[in-house]
Amino acid sequence: MSAIGVVSSCSRLRPGVRLRKLGMQKMSSFGLHTAARCAAKDYYEVLVLGGGTGGITMSARMKRKVGAGNVAVVEPSKTHYYQPLWTLVGGGAKQLATSARPTGSVMPKGVEWIKSRVTALDPDKNCVWLENDIKVSYKYLIIALGISLHYEKIKGLPEGFHHPKIGSNYSVHTVEKTWKALQDFKEGNAIFTFPNTPVKCAGAPQKIMYLSEAYWRKTGKRSKANIMFNTSLGVIFGVKKYADALLEIIKERNITVNYKRNLVEVRADKQEAVFENLDKPGVTEVHQYEMLHVTPPMGPPDVLINSPVSDEVGWVDVDKETLQHKKYPNVFGIGDCTNLPTSKTAAAVAAQSGVLDKTISLVMKNQLPTKKYDGYTSCPLVTGYNKVILAEFDYNAQPLETFPIDQSKERVTMYHMKADMMPFLYWNALLKGYWGGPAPVRKLMHLGLK
Repeated sequence: MSAIGVVSSCSRLRPGVRLRKLGMQKMSSFGLHTAARCAAKDYYEVLVLGGGTGGITMSARMKRKVGAGNVAVVEPSKTHYYQPLWTLVGGGAKQLATSARPTGSVMPKGVEWIKSRVTALDPDKNCVWLENDIKVSYKYLIIALGISLHYEKIKGLPEGFHHPKIGSNYSVHTVEKTWKALQDFKEGNAIFTFPNTPVKCAGAPQKIMYLSEAYWRKTGKRSKANIMFNTSLGVIFGVKKYADALLEIIKERNITVNYKRNLVEVRADKQEAVFENLDKPGVTEVHQYEMLHVTPPMGPPDVLINSPVSDEVGWVDVDKETLQHKKYPNVFGIGDCTNLPTSKTAAAVAAQSGVLDKTISLVMKNQLPTKKYDGYTSCPLVTGYNKVILAEFDYNAQPLETFPIDQSKERVTMYHMKADMMPFLYWNALLKGYWGGPAPVRKLMHLGLK
């Protein structure tokens, strides 16, 4: 996964199930932190949909603006995950438990936690519907619902994960299976996939490939592994500077890349993966595997599909510079659920949060937004157990690097930033609304701001 601002994620996954309910259910002691137990109100000055990276970050910022008790977060999940760490969990370098904290523990004090799912949005009436046909109204709405995983769109999944030799770093239920498959590898094809859809943290599908290659070198199995990266894309990475560096690594480590190959079926009982050749629609090829890492197709949460706040695909339709909704001026979006034309990472969320904070402040004063988001995002490309290429770039796929060094080179320092500093920054600064990305650091270091 990516980092959060020199740093990142791949933000939170959202359940794809559409339900309805909330009611005056009792909040836990972590709910509204100004009271031990509290029932949900039916109106909030600021209502946040989603308790992932973007939702928690913005709720902390908004509480400081409008005061305790005036902000609520709708989030059904009991556990909040720092998903960028799952790359290292899948590679055996970190424990899954270190990526998890109770949602109540990260909910800002003074913000009410509504433990429910949103089932419909009605921006024309300034309200949303929750489970059990409960309506909650708002003055300002922030949509931070993340992105949904769709393993079921690959024939043979998710049931195929019950078999050995297959894993996925994108789900809490399958990330440890990646490490098990990596350890159990004996001889044959090791295949890593990239789907034909938008994804969160586009670098993650190949990060685990580099870790696997390093692990097999360390354990004496490398000569028995035929490593393949089957990607639906036509390039290894979307920014040329970093793509060139990755292609050198791929060549040095004897890795095969097959472009325009989309995983359409897994026959886990036979250890076979079926790929469609996107250059020849309908033409498929079958590969035997000894290990398979699956990056699932992804898409907008079900509740956003055909919603008034969404574009024709289902992404929240916001202005790419201000993050304000294009039609509803009191509605805003952040993170993976939006149609912002940049990589979906927690690094992007960090930068977006600072801009959105300024945007909402001005809207609240009946002024036009002036702060502009430049598309900044970051992807720490893990290329080994102590090496990272720190990719940072903007809307134009141009490098937007923080440090006065060539960040396309593998560095031990960047690995420790990814593995150790970024998680600390995430829990202690970003989620508390105090980290808006590395732009001030970049400016201080005179690194080529336009």
